Amino acid sequence: MQKQLKKDKGTAGLTILLSVIVMLFVIGLLIMIFSIMGDKLINSTYTSTSGTVTNESLGAVTNGTNKSFAVVSYNNVVCALTSLNNATGGQVLTATNYTFYTDCKVILSATSLYNGTSLNASYTYSYDAENVGTEVMENTGKAIANTTQWFDIFIVITAMVVLILLVVIIITAIRSSGLIEGGTHQTGAKQVGTA
Repeated sequence: MQKQLKKDKGTAGLTILLSVIVMLFVIGLLIMIFSIMGDKLINSTYTSTSGTVTNESLGAVTNGTNKSFAVVSYNNVVCALTSLNNATGGQVLTATNYTFYTDCKVILSATSLYNGTSLNASYTYSYDAENVGTEVMENTGKAIANTTQWFDIFIVITAMVVLILLVVIIITAIRSSGLIEGGTHQTGAKQVGTA
């Protein structure tokens, strides 16, 4: 049985370009899937941690300004306020004097007698602490997501290959037409423009 070679005429490497684009699309799809999976794995590998803080100084607290606790930047932190005290006199503020938010912030009400005074807060908190597993998953996810930065280089290189193939086809067509010396059809060589 004789082998049949595929001979696409007039494509000049466009099949290569299309193949590379499809390949990059599939790779991009896989990268997206792995990045999403990595993000879900990171969230499931945190270590749940909790703690207690007694008499943390919040400084002067005023109406209209949120005062954040020291743990506010922890990952997925949730606070439970146990008491809010006047720092100088030690008076315990009642709940009508402030609004407390579970994301570790407090704000005084407009009618509070303690507007502008320094306050101390006592509270418990819990948050998701990073561990070796989360760090590995985070680094892996970032590394996988950064591979898409190479896609434009692959497309440019493939486009250059296609352009080189087009130039070769054009040169071959000109040489075989007999318009220049060294072509396969010598009958019309050097006879352009003669009557």
